[in-house]
Amino acid sequence: MASGSDRNPIIIGGLPSQVPDFDPEETQEWLDSLDAAVDERGRERARYLMLRLIERAREKRVAVPEMRSTDYVNTIPTRAEPFFPGNEEIERKILNATRWNAAVMVSRAQRPGIGVGGHIATFASSASLYDVGFNHFFRGKDEGDGGDQVFFQGHASPGIYARAFLLDRLSEANLDAFRQEKSKAPHGLSSYPHPRLMPDFWEFPTVSMGLGPIGAIYQARMNRYMHARGIADTSKSQVWAFLGDGEMDEPESLGQLTIAAREGLDNLTFVVNCNLQRLDGPVRGNGKVIQELESVFRGAGWNVIKLIWDRTWDPLLAQDRDGILVNRMNTTPDGQFQTYATESGAYIREHFFGDDQRLRAMVEGMTDDQILHLGRGGHDHKKIYAAFKAAVEHKGQPTVILAKTVKGWTLGPNFEGRNATHQMKKLTVDDLKRFRDRLHLPISDKELESGAPPYYHPGRDSEEIQYMHDRRQGLGGYVPTRVVRAEPLALPDDKTYATVKKGSGHQSIATTMAFVRLLKDLMRDKEIGKRFVLIAPDEYRTFGMDSFFPSAKIYNPLGQQYESVDRELLLAYKESPTGQMLHDGISEAGCTASLIAAGSAYATHGEPLIPVYVFYSMFGFQRTGDQFWQMSDQLARGFVLGATAGRTTLTGEGLQHADGHSQLLASTNPGCVAYDPAFGFEIAHIVQDGLRRMYGPDSEDVFYYLTVYNEPIQHPAEPENVDVEGILKGVYRFSEGVAGSIPAQIVASGVAVPWAVEAQKILAEDWNVKADVWSATSWNELRRDAVACEEHNLLHPEEEQRVPYVTRKFAGAEGPFVAVSDWMRAVPDQIARWVPGTYQSLGADGFGFADTRGAARRFFHIDAQSIVVGVLTELAREGKVDRSVLKQAIDRYQLLDVSAADPGAAGGDA
Repeated sequence: MASGSDRNPIIIGGLPSQVPDFDPEETQEWLDSLDAAVDERGRERARYLMLRLIERAREKRVAVPEMRSTDYVNTIPTRAEPFFPGNEEIERKILNATRWNAAVMVSRAQRPGIGVGGHIATFASSASLYDVGFNHFFRGKDEGDGGDQVFFQGHASPGIYARAFLLDRLSEANLDAFRQEKSKAPHGLSSYPHPRLMPDFWEFPTVSMGLGPIGAIYQARMNRYMHARGIADTSKSQVWAFLGDGEMDEPESLGQLTIAAREGLDNLTFVVNCNLQRLDGPVRGNGKVIQELESVFRGAGWNVIKLIWDRTWDPLLAQDRDGILVNRMNTTPDGQFQTYATESGAYIREHFFGDDQRLRAMVEGMTDDQILHLGRGGHDHKKIYAAFKAAVEHKGQPTVILAKTVKGWTLGPNFEGRNATHQMKKLTVDDLKRFRDRLHLPISDKELESGAPPYYHPGRDSEEIQYMHDRRQGLGGYVPTRVVRAEPLALPDDKTYATVKKGSGHQSIATTMAFVRLLKDLMRDKEIGKRFVLIAPDEYRTFGMDSFFPSAKIYNPLGQQYESVDRELLLAYKESPTGQMLHDGISEAGCTASLIAAGSAYATHGEPLIPVYVFYSMFGFQRTGDQFWQMSDQLARGFVLGATAGRTTLTGEGLQHADGHSQLLASTNPGCVAYDPAFGFEIAHIVQDGLRRMYGPDSEDVFYYLTVYNEPIQHPAEPENVDVEGILKGVYRFSEGVAGSIPAQIVASGVAVPWAVEAQKILAEDWNVKADVWSATSWNELRRDAVACEEHNLLHPEEEQRVPYVTRKFAGAEGPFVAVSDWMRAVPDQIARWVPGTYQSLGADGFGFADTRGAARRFFHIDAQSIVVGVLTELAREGKVDRSVLKQAIDRYQLLDVSAADPGAAGGDA
């Protein structure tokens, strides 16, 4: 990690517009020198001198205005390129074999009767970038640490599989089972990097574009966090993210660049494969995406290395005394460069060099074929090595390498640089022959003309394969590889949970605060306390978590270099280089990326972390649902708290904050175990079970989502003989009816359970109805269990038929069932199919709005009085009460008058 003195200052540049000139004569001498250079040698020479002066000023650590964009040439000049330590001829042969196998694998997957496709062109453009990384930079995990973390571009997966095939990590059967994971099991290969599907191979899911870049930034930061807190030595780990230039349009790709610069993450390198094409056309046809990205990254404080031209351009650039060639490079738009990639050498001579005599003179001695093969830097191993080496040796800043390539490179004229290349999946026989000849592979025409094209392997004892193994052994093992070395954690005993289980007594607290109280006790545990990683998007105080500031502190690698405005307060804001809390600002995407990096540390670094991410529930699954899917794919674990849950509970905030559907969204994520607890003792059992399932001896690859509320209530103590199994499986009887003679059942969750208890009392006193109240701690888990039962029964009709837990639990419960929650009705309706009796639900369907809790609940007809009418309606439908009572009840409780409702408790942000 770079020391404080190596870091960039907060203010990088800026003209001294208000600084007086104490030596005007000296100033004039400098200005006269510049004028003379312009007059005598021309503007290009003067520009060169100015750039060299700026370069020297930076070397002397003199603050000068930052250049946002430089010439369209390589950042590293030829004279500064380091010695290339590899055998370029052998590496060329390795890469040719890899290129062939990647393309053939995809082409074979597109054969008739299969047609599962794949992508060829992305890897074809980035193959050299990966090859240099594999041969010289990417560290494996054999040394016992986490090695390097490499975020592979999703569409390049065929090339990674092809290389693994050469190394005997994958077989020919594996390659032929590409995208056929079930029908060709156990040989199947996932389409893209999916750890969930290939947990021993891939580490990071990246094909949902934009999530790779933000994930890599926060992975690099998590490495520093773990190192600073003494949890793991990550000092050798480098994070590499291979990205596409079109992918950089995604907001997540560029949205968090500044945190990497602000924290000096020089353990992070972005490699942007600039083949100038999106999926269907140019990234910037009329512009220059490399120049644009250079400006963005430089402005964000990154070190930028441009890798644009290969070595064949070096002699031409060396004779460019007037800068005319560089000017042509600067002014040619990307769309035209793509045209040059598909045209002949004669066309390039005429249109790129032809209209200026000085340019034409540069290439007079070159044939059209030589001009045609003036290449792009992203295909030149020596240039790539120089860029990668400079990146890992740079201190104080993250680095981005902008590497110019051709999409579909080496695949032939039908593929290279074509707009449709991304969708092209199959090579014709003629394509294959041209491709083979380009790669100099010993494959006969007969092999290509009869059936599927063959894979190529030079032999296990060949020079190329031995070279590959030697390089990987020297770098610490094979990449990508996912290894789980973490040992189960020693978890706290029941005593840790005792305080929360006692209830809140006469004090009213929200379930959010009940969770925070439990978390505080857990963080005191000597075994696991230090492993908790607290994450919040600028809302710690809102959630009552400011009590952690003095003890846990907020992580900042620079510490706190200012005097806090609230320093006199007991719960003052406190930053520390070893802080435990991550305060990622107002960025749910950044927080979720931290959550994923922390939640997968057990595999990445062999050290389990227990992330606890607390956020406004509306801005979780709704706003960052794709990242929660990424979290499941990455097999990450941890606790996710949707605070301020419910459509009517967060008073005053209105539509955008009113969450009545996140539980439904959570149900779509197979890796998410979602609960909607009502009381502290329920939370205690859920958290205890979650720690066991995620961090115990038989750990599972799941994460827990708890919706908690900001409405203060009195929490009862845990009942004697509490139904723990019911709490964990999703439903248990909380309050049995003791008065009335007409049976009914009320099933409620979360903040609605107290409304149900109030309705239970009204039903008994006013309508002679004896209603039981059930707490549905997880509608989602009940449905998941029921679906599993039905699937088993469908496929095993000869065996004893399984009965869903919810059906068994409600067996013998007499009367209609009325479900109620602060969610839309679709949430409790998930279990309707399996409830043994008449079932009806009440819910907060529609948009939320700002009002008192009571008014909102009356409007949605989910308050206690509405529950009463709901139960009576179902009893009337069954003929157990007269229908005339319904109108009486509606009038009696003024259900049609929103303003008649008791406003309910106000305030209580936590």
